[in-house]
Amino acid sequence: MSGFTEVVIDPIATTGVLSAKLWIRRGSGDDPLGQRGGHQLLGSVLSRGCGPLDHVQLADLVEGCGAGLRCDTHEDGILVSLKCTQNDADRLLPILGWMLQRPHLNPAQIALEKELSLQALQRQQEDPFQRAFDGWRQLAYGKGPYGHDPLGVTADVEALDQNQLIALAAAINDGGSVLALSGTIPEGLQDILQGLGDGEPQASSQGESAVDNGSQKLGQTSTLNSVETEQVVLMLGQATLPHGHPDDLALRVLQAHLGSGMSSLLFRRLREDHGVAYDVGLHHPARQRSAPFVMHASTGVERAQLTLELLMRSWEELLDSVIEQTDLDLAMAKFRGQLAHASQTTGQRAERRAQLRALGLPDDHDRRCVDQLNSLSGVALKTVALQHLKQPILSLCGPASSLSMLESVWGDGPFHSAEA
Repeated sequence: MSGFTEVVIDPIATTGVLSAKLWIRRGSGDDPLGQRGGHQLLGSVLSRGCGPLDHVQLADLVEGCGAGLRCDTHEDGILVSLKCTQNDADRLLPILGWMLQRPHLNPAQIALEKELSLQALQRQQEDPFQRAFDGWRQLAYGKGPYGHDPLGVTADVEALDQNQLIALAAAINDGGSVLALSGTIPEGLQDILQGLGDGEPQASSQGESAVDNGSQKLGQTSTLNSVETEQVVLMLGQATLPHGHPDDLALRVLQAHLGSGMSSLLFRRLREDHGVAYDVGLHHPARQRSAPFVMHASTGVERAQLTLELLMRSWEELLDSVIEQTDLDLAMAKFRGQLAHASQTTGQRAERRAQLRALGLPDDHDRRCVDQLNSLSGVALKTVALQHLKQPILSLCGPASSLSMLESVWGDGPFHSAEA
C-alpha cells in the first residue's frame, strides 16, 4: 500500500512548534450506498490504534509528548491533524503513515465510535437548523456524494461492521493523500518520512469533478420539515461550483457581500432594518464538486413570512441588480481579510496547503485570487449570478401551520417555477 502521495513543507519561524495535516482524498462523498457514515466511522477509528500501537499506547504516546491528534471526516476527505514540538516529530510523524497503512480497526473500538456517531446523529435530529440543512441537502443533491451529512444516516451507521470498514480502509489511499507540514521543520525530516511516503505523485481528480448538482427532483423547489417549536429555520440556496472554478471567485465575493459580518447585506436587512432574525448568514464552503451556496435565517413564527420575503428579495437582487461600487469594495476587502485571518496559525497554513493540493489547485491559488479581484466588476458578479444562481431551492423547518403558509408565499414567488 502506498504512503503519502505528496508532501508539502512550509517552514515558519515558531518556538519549536510543528503542525502536520494529512488530507486523505476519500471522505463521506465516497461512502457506498447503504454505508453512509462509513468514512466518518473509519476516520474516527484511525486514531484508536495503528501500526505497533494499540489505542492505549497511542494515546499515551501522544499525550505524553503534550501533542494533539485528531481525525475529522469531511465530504471530500479525511483530515488528520497533528500538532507537536519539533523534538517529538521523529516519534509522532510515523503515526500518520501507520494510519494509512496499518490501522487496527479493533471491533471494540469500532463499537465505541459507532455508538458516539449514533448519539451525534440523534443530537442532530433535535436541532432545527440541522434538520433544515439536511432537507435542503437531500433535495439539492439527492443520492449524490453531498446528499448526506458526513456523520451518515442512522440506519446505515447501525449496520456498519468491521468487515465493511476493512474494505474501506483497503481503498483509503486510492485517491492519494497530501501531508502538509508548517512551522519549525525538524532536522532530518527526510529520514523521518523515508518509507512513509513511497507513493508516486498522482493526478488530482479535480479535472474530473464536473459541475454536478446531484439528482434534484424535477420541478420540486422546496422541502418542509415539520417540528413543533416556536422557531422557524429557513434555507434558500443552490448547488453551484467546485472550488477553483473560474467563476468561484465571484461567488466568494458575493458570499462576503451577503453574509460576512455585521455590515453584510443579510445582517443589515434582516437584523438591523427589520429585526426578524435570531441568526442569519450564508454558507458557501470550498468543495471539490458543486458547493452549496445557501442563505440561512432563524426567526420566530410570527416573523417567518417577512423573513422569507426578505431572503427571496435578497436573492432576486443578485440576478436583477448590479452591486454598488462601495458595497463591492467592502466585499473585496472582507474577502482579503478572510484569507489573511485564515492563515494566521501554522495549523491553518498547513490545512490550507493540504486542501489546495488535494483539490488539484496551485499552492499560490489564494494569492492569484487576490490578484484577480481588481478585474471583477458589479456587472461581472451579476453575470455569474445569472449563470449559476437562477434555480434556488427552499428548505423550511418549523411548526406545520407556519410551513404551510410559507410554502404558499414561496409558490407565489419568482423561483418556484424555474426549470430544474
